[in-house]
Amino acid sequence: MLKREKYLSKIRGFYNTNLIKILVGIRRCGKSVILQQIMEEIRQKGIDDKHIIYVNFEFIEYEELKDYKELNKYIKEKIEDKKMYYIFLDEIQSVDKFEKVINSLRASLNVSIFITGSNSKLLSNELSTVLSGRYVSFEINPLSYREYIELSKKDPYDDATFWDYIKWGGLPNRLEFTNEDNIKYYLSSVFDSIILRDVVARLGLKDVALFNLIVQYIVDTTGREFSAKNIVNFLKSEGREISTLTLYSYLDALTKALIIKKIYRYDIHGKAILKTLNKYYMTDLGIGQIRNNNFHVNKSFAIENAIYNDLIIKGYNVNIGKTKKGEVDFIAIKDNETKYIQVAYLLADESVIKREFDAFEPIKDNYSKYVISLDKVDFSHNGIIHKNIIDFLLDEDF
Repeated sequence: MLKREKYLSKIRGFYNTNLIKILVGIRRCGKSVILQQIMEEIRQKGIDDKHIIYVNFEFIEYEELKDYKELNKYIKEKIEDKKMYYIFLDEIQSVDKFEKVINSLRASLNVSIFITGSNSKLLSNELSTVLSGRYVSFEINPLSYREYIELSKKDPYDDATFWDYIKWGGLPNRLEFTNEDNIKYYLSSVFDSIILRDVVARLGLKDVALFNLIVQYIVDTTGREFSAKNIVNFLKSEGREISTLTLYSYLDALTKALIIKKIYRYDIHGKAILKTLNKYYMTDLGIGQIRNNNFHVNKSFAIENAIYNDLIIKGYNVNIGKTKKGEVDFIAIKDNETKYIQVAYLLADESVIKREFDAFEPIKDNYSKYVISLDKVDFSHNGIIHKNIIDFLLDEDF
């Protein structure tokens, strides 16, 4: 079992506090495993199993506890003394009004509560208001390339290894399969469960076929500038009609189910977030791949998506950079440090090199600037750093 130290190291300092610990991420990204690893670390500190309460709402034996009053009763009946109890509630978004239980337990008992969920409501302002700042949240992502290598024991610089990750993503359980048909079947099952549980049911969708067309369009245009008008026109060409309002409600549902992530443009000179022409990226490349009509054509965008995901995993706040002459793929900010990043498949000739490096020309500040590509030759010049993609993905200190 891969120990996901990157996340555990952030959570450990909160084990014995009464702040609610929220772990949120797309289904099957490994949240339950992290909970199990936290429980094991708590046991190693001498806490007995009677003081550890675990409920996984995907298990049928806990079906009745999806009523928040029954859940509250169940937990309180297990608490027999004044010592701290450690409560782990896995996939809690299945419980309507779960925040009432959490607030009540935290306020009335000596407990340390850990919850996981596969819905961005657990990161939303709505939850912040309900829990009144009494929580800390941790976004759990699919495996990084570095974690994928550690778990698979493969050679990180082998072309087949790299493209396997770019194509099939980082959901841990998919590594149990080597046959591509089996991988695709597994990922399709995960995708279908997300759509049915977290989107179709929540929105009460009647026209699932129309929704699937929208999903298909988003996957096929990952990393491109988003235009509602283009989607409406695409659907018209398919003989389907949709209002802009309905379209945005579907996109919001996909975002809340953590299938896609929205990235905004940032005007570098005006120093402001722009609300138009944003982009969407897949949270997991494998989930996108099952709906990908042409992986060969979309390879360069898949690489860009992988870089975006890795920046998020590394803790950066990421936007698209708008300049007076065009765009920079990413502005990545962490700990008050800004990095500008261009992503290219290959720097195939002088014209491509000039295009990628000249993208930074309108930017006059002294922040670090990077061009990241698959090339193994170092093209760094004029203070702009060229970095190989695999080296970037393996670099924990970037």
